[in-house]
Amino acid sequence: MKPLAVIGNVNIDLILGPAEPWPKAGTEIIVDHDELRVGGQAGNTALAWEGLGIHYEIAANVGSDQFGRWLSEAFGTRSSKWPVRPEGTTLSVGITHPDGERTFFTTRGHLPRLTLADVHAVLDGTKLSGGYALLCGAFLTDDLTRDYEALFDWADRHRITVALDTGWPLDGWTEKNCNSTRHWLSRCGIALMNEVETTTLAGVDDPVQAASALRSHMPDGAIVVVKRGPEGAIAIGADGSLVSVAAPRVTVVDTIGAGDVFNAGFLAALARGEPLAACISAGTAVASRAISTLPRSYGPAKASEEAVR
Repeated sequence: MKPLAVIGNVNIDLILGPAEPWPKAGTEIIVDHDELRVGGQAGNTALAWEGLGIHYEIAANVGSDQFGRWLSEAFGTRSSKWPVRPEGTTLSVGITHPDGERTFFTTRGHLPRLTLADVHAVLDGTKLSGGYALLCGAFLTDDLTRDYEALFDWADRHRITVALDTGWPLDGWTEKNCNSTRHWLSRCGIALMNEVETTTLAGVDDPVQAASALRSHMPDGAIVVVKRGPEGAIAIGADGSLVSVAAPRVTVVDTIGAGDVFNAGFLAALARGEPLAACISAGTAVASRAISTLPRSYGPAKASEEAVR
């Protein structure tokens, strides 16, 4: 299996809900569920790999408070070289809704201070040679994002294929953010975007046409994946072929991090050398399993759970 790594945002997620309707200012409501867990795109992906028993490396940072210590402990020896920043750890409060959607309130915290030097302190390019590195949280990791060109150069020198999932920009998909993302994709071998991101970046409403348009700006042999939530996912492979996979019908509990979990399943299958259709199916299956279980699980459903569905 080819080596895997993830680079980017790890923070605290406090999940509460479901809440319906949205409460009025000055009021209080009681919700049925709360969970404090590792979050952030990089964190969600790493948790899925951990749950699947996949070996991986993760480059991230933490704040200097109790939340930062808790995050480091959650990753054991993998976090031993993570830098500790003199800021509070980034905290996201996610309010879930009955339809499975969610609303986030997030602090800036430590994430903007992740640097290229921090990444190099954790990841060994020689050991990752020939593998895949997922780069995520681009609009939250300000210091690292400014050095993306050097990061791409490092990856190229070590024959590491970069997979990009930027996440949602805090100020939306402005022209500047779109241009930056298109430029980053020109240095990446894999794009892992959701449907809205793909169509917005391409300026085309049809997701297949949008994926093709994005791929035209990427290196030869690039793979573009479009995550479509309950509709499954589509992808344009290295040879230009189109693959489409439907998502299984599940009872949604919590969709937070679904796209990140998909990334984990997809890249793990790709690292095993599986065909593109199998990689898409793996990502869809793992994500569907994660969003429909409480506590969250990433492996195959148990017989007792299948009987309930």
